[in-house]
Amino acid sequence: MRAVLAGLLALGLAGPADAACRQALALGLDVSGSVDSLEYRLQADGLAAALENPDVQAALFSMPGAPVVLAVYEWSGPEAQRLLVGWTEIAGPEALAAVTARLRAADRGIGAFSTAIGSAKAFGAALLAERRDCWKRTLDLSGDGKSNTGPRPQDVRPGGITVNGLVIGQPETGGREPPGVAELGAYFRAYVLEGDDAFLEIALGFEDFEAAMTRKLLRELEVMVVSRRQAR
Repeated sequence: MRAVLAGLLALGLAGPADAACRQALALGLDVSGSVDSLEYRLQADGLAAALENPDVQAALFSMPGAPVVLAVYEWSGPEAQRLLVGWTEIAGPEALAAVTARLRAADRGIGAFSTAIGSAKAFGAALLAERRDCWKRTLDLSGDGKSNTGPRPQDVRPGGITVNGLVIGQPETGGREPPGVAELGAYFRAYVLEGDDAFLEIALGFEDFEAAMTRKLLRELEVMVVSRRQAR
């Protein structure tokens, strides 16, 4: 946080030519075998709608001299990751509209049936390694199941980034598969999240994905806005 505050103070002395990146957000969407075509659309379109939420837009555009940069990818098996939106500077409504249009136009790629959260985490960390110029780097992983192949997510600890989670589940199932949302949430907290300020958001089914993503984006972006106010 001290590094973030130092960057914010520096921003107050910088001109437009010295514009910085305040936050890099990489968002990974689960497209493993448990996700059908309707659920895929609920994720992609739900993320687009969450980004268009007026409160989220206000947070995104709150620091014109230090915009957020955004990337979105989908993931399933160990070798199955696909970039949907490369790093894009969200400096204004036009840039945001281009991102949401791409998400709504996206067709599901050919992925794997398996769920490789560790590989998805490593892919996102590699993306964020490209944005070391940003004051904060955040990886968001959405998923509806536990990892069942590839490196264990708890063994992928890149450091220097925050890893948040969005669990998509249903109420507890009494020990039957798939795991209930409480069990899956505990799994993500134990093995997926990383960073002192990491947190988990819950979506009760894919129909709740947009609302959960909106809450998560607001919480992530609020940290930077509050920091800005404290630095004044």
